[in-house]
Parts: sequence; structure tokens; C-alpha cells
Amino acid sequence: MRTVLSLVVLCLPCWLSMTVLHPFHVSNTEFNYNATDKNLEVSCRIFTDDFEKALGMYFKEKADFTDKKLSGKMEIMVRDYMKTHLAIKIDNKRLALSCLGFELDHEAVNVYLEHPLALPPKKIEVQNTLVYEAYEDQVSVVHFIVNGQRKSSKLDYPDKVLHFTF
Repeated sequence: MRTVLSLVVLCLPCWLSMTVLHPFHVSNTEFNYNATDKNLEVSCRIFTDDFEKALGMYFKEKADFTDKKLSGKMEIMVRDYMKTHLAIKIDNKRLALSCLGFELDHEAVNVYLEHPLALPPKKIEVQNTLVYEAYEDQVSVVHFIVNGQRKSSKLDYPDKVLHFTF
């Protein structure tokens, strides 16, 4: 009995940290220039609990991706949040990203955005403050793909801006 109790006491903190809290606060954003469609395609992957906390703090109201009664409100919250927390300039011209929607994927939310873009980007500035309201240890990993060439970088809170050149 004592062995079982010792095992539970030793394993419980690890199990709780994996199931209840995750130790890292990371978002992943990928920009992909689609030359065929002449479109900049954007996908953001954010831990669901982190995103709900940030949305709740930003809008000062409950955010819950699993509550079906809030689905319409969540669409508006995500769209408006992304407009203010993810910005991009291509060749010194700010683009207005259109939010296509989001989907839950296990423990994360994937948000999809786009903007028509006739020519491949050369000089890029990305401003990313996703989930900055919620965590001072937030890390934002950003990937940019143009004509098959991939460049990646990361932002550590409170840094907000990345530059890419193709």
C-alpha cells in the first residue's frame, strides 16, 4: 500500500502538469504565399486554454470554444481579436487579413486568415501579440513561406515585430 501511495505522490504532479496545465505558452503562425491562387494564406495554432484566457481578458467576458451557445460570439471575438493582434506589412503596405474562421484541434485552436496578393512578397513585417494579455512568457513562432522557401523566427514577450526578406 505504501508503495502505491508513494508512486501516486511521485506521479501526480507530472500527470497534472500534462493534463491540466501545459508548461509552455506558445503560438505558431504560418504565412504561405500561394502563387497559383495569388493569395497569402495564414494559419495560427494557439492552445485552447491560453486563447480562451486571452480572449476573456481582452473582451472582459467569458470565452469558451466548447460551449455551443457561444459559437456565434466566439466567431466575432476571434475575428476581432486577430485584427488587433496579428498585422502584416508587405513592402511597407499594411494588409487587411480576412478571417476565414477557426476550428478546434485537440488541445489547440487553428485560426485561418488570408489576403489576395498578386506578387510574391519581398520585404515583410509581421506584428504578433497573440495571447500577450494572458502570459508574460508567451512565445510566438512565425514561419513565412514564399515559392517553397521557408524562413522562421520567434518572438518572446514583450517583443512584437519580426522582419523577413525574400
